[in-house]
Amino acid sequence: MARVIRRMAGQLVERERDPTSLLLLGIRTRGLPLAERIADEIARMEATRPAIGVLDITLYRDDLSTIGPQPVVRGSELPGPIEGRLVVLCDDVLYTGRTVRAALDELRDYGRPRAVRLAVLIDRGHRELPIQADIVGKTIATARDELVEVAFTGTDGHDHVRVLAPRKPR
Repeated sequence: MARVIRRMAGQLVERERDPTSLLLLGIRTRGLPLAERIADEIARMEATRPAIGVLDITLYRDDLSTIGPQPVVRGSELPGPIEGRLVVLCDDVLYTGRTVRAALDELRDYGRPRAVRLAVLIDRGHRELPIQADIVGKTIATARDELVEVAFTGTDGHDHVRVLAPRKPR
């Protein structure tokens, strides 16, 4: 995983020569540790760490009614205005595209960035919306009913990506 994240950071730096203009926004929950790890790699390469924030898209989801009667909202935190910045949305897994659509909807409420890019650790396919990542760590072929589990050392105690078989009905 470290090598993949290092490559993702390198691609971001190559595309945006000034890392101080980058704003990495992690989509809760596993997008934040990805954003932090990418920022750490950029800091190691460029001696400048890009700004980091977090988006909680809970209230922007199109399936909010199916989550439960009391969804847990932990809030978004941006380190400052997004006007004129290159915002990089970071998430662990890109699947249907609906999470990214919700993040774009929320981002619009904060202003107008210069541009928005999408960086994902895993692209598993099966898009339902016309959304594509700009920076992809790894593309993994999966069946629709399989699950992709991502863990980060900072939040889970270890790094891993696993494709899990579908859950069997009880």
